[in-house]
Amino acid sequence: MSAEHPELGPELKALAQTILDRVDPLIRFAAARAAGAGDRASSCRQVWCPVCALGALIQGEQHPLLDIVAEHSVALLSVVRALVDDIEAAGPPDTPPTPPPSDEPPQPPGPGRYQRIPVTVQD
Repeated sequence: MSAEHPELGPELKALAQTILDRVDPLIRFAAARAAGAGDRASSCRQVWCPVCALGALIQGEQHPLLDIVAEHSVALLSVVRALVDDIEAAGPPDTPPTPPPSDEPPQPPGPGRYQRIPVTVQD
């Protein structure tokens, strides 16, 4: 975080935690509902058809794509929650080491991939 806004890190963590706390029950409910609709299977068995999945969702039927989305949503939510919990434990990022000073003046970066190479001609 920037030295100008030291309170930004804790505020972002609190915001992320609030969002996770509100979204977690909804995702778990949707996953449980998708898993519980096994008795009413959809007539379409195309796993990757979002139109069929949406139709099955509207009709309260089970569809393979809904099962996959439900499983991955719960897993993703767990990963995001773990990342938020570990934000303060990580601390500030490491800064790269500074190169030792040299006698030659630093060359300004050129555009693209061009790199200037000094050439000395001896007669």
